Amino acid sequence: MNQPKIQSFVIIGRTQDGKTFRPSDWADRLCGTMSAFGHDNRVKYSLYVRPGCTLTGHKTVIVDAKLHQAHPLAYQFVVDFARDNQLQVEPIDDDKV
Repeated sequence: MNQPKIQSFVIIGRTQDGKTFRPSDWADRLCGTMSAFGHDNRVKYSLYVRPGCTLTGHKTVIVDAKLHQAHPLAYQFVVDFARDNQLQVEPIDDDKV
């Protein structure tokens, strides 16, 4: 059985059939599950899972492949989230993360 390639990727807030994914704060919520409180008692997004957006205004989540090394189950959770919600995913060259 082939293992899927571990790579950095962007989850785009658009479903496979082109509809905008709802709720509108999905990216913040997903990134929030991977966040932690810093020394200043403020929430800090993970270095490996952070929100973004496209030039067309769709919200995105940028996932660094290093998440798999640090927390394989968290990486799988994010992969499963995108798949289960039929979201568009684009690979990123790891040198550009």
